[in-house]
Amino acid sequence: MQALNTLSTPEEKLAALCKKYADLLEESRNVQKQMKILQKKRAQIVKEKVHLQSEHSKAILARSKLESLCRELQRHNKTLKEENLQQAREEEERRKEATAHFQVTLNEIQAQLEQHDVHNAKLRQENVELGEKLKKLIEQYALREEHIDKVFKHKELQQQLVDAKLQQTTQLIKEADEKHQREREFLLKEATESRHKYEQMKQQEVQLKQQLSLYMDKFEEFQTTMAKSNELFTTFRQEMEKMTKKIKKLEKETLIWRTKWENNNKALLQMAEEKTVRDKEYKAFQIKLDRLEKLCRALQTERNELSEKVEVLKERDAGKAAGTGRCPLGSRAQPNTPASAGALAALEATPPTPATGTGTGPGIESVD
Repeated sequence: MQALNTLSTPEEKLAALCKKYADLLEESRNVQKQMKILQKKRAQIVKEKVHLQSEHSKAILARSKLESLCRELQRHNKTLKEENLQQAREEEERRKEATAHFQVTLNEIQAQLEQHDVHNAKLRQENVELGEKLKKLIEQYALREEHIDKVFKHKELQQQLVDAKLQQTTQLIKEADEKHQREREFLLKEATESRHKYEQMKQQEVQLKQQLSLYMDKFEEFQTTMAKSNELFTTFRQEMEKMTKKIKKLEKETLIWRTKWENNNKALLQMAEEKTVRDKEYKAFQIKLDRLEKLCRALQTERNELSEKVEVLKERDAGKAAGTGRCPLGSRAQPNTPASAGALAALEATPPTPATGTGTGPGIESVD
């Protein structure tokens, strides 16, 4: 009104009022545009907030799942450690038992081999003695056969002599009947004695043959015992080879379990590292959410203040219009308060944050 009083003509006053009204209308339009922009940004921020809340809930679920997985992995690791320790103990006990059994079998084999060596030495000595006895018996048998041949030859010669004497006695039969009878009795006695000796020699020959068969049976028994000892030695050697194969197999199994245990430890370490990384990312997300919540609160407070100021200005303009009956010239006040201007400048300076929520937010940091 003071500005209008300075003007002289009503046309100038009307022009000034129209100019003022046009300025206020332009300012109100600008304020409405800014309100729309702010509403859009608010809707976008609300969407981002909902999205970040959903991501936050997802991160919490993932964290809970990771914690459960870590617990399960720790339990599995504990069970694996216990199983590995149990298996290692069992394998150690089996190895000890196998080595003890192997040592016992070796000692038994060695004792049996010593016994067999002693027995073989005895049998060899007996065989040598039996061979010498057989040689002596064969020599005695040959000597006796030669003696018997000589006796038979001597008897044949004696028989020939007797025949000659008989021929002579036939010629002198009449003169030496008594001599002939005496010689005949003497020869009969010698023949009976020679027959008795011949039968005794036959009996001795049969006995020598029986002894020879016995010695042959003993020699065959010795050969069978030697064959059995060789078979026992081969069986013991096969058992030793089997035990060595079992020991090698057990060593391979222990190496496999040890590698599995090391791989599980490496996997657990990797899971722990991933958990620490996820925890850091979760903390960063929490910080970003706190910043966005602060920004939303500041924008809401500024919006409320602006809406209150706009309503106050509307009420003033309505009151003035009702009082004067003119067009509401003061329907728009100056909205560019320092707080709203700073908030609008900060919002215009902040670029839109990405919807995914991963990585750092440069817009949020610039607003802070």
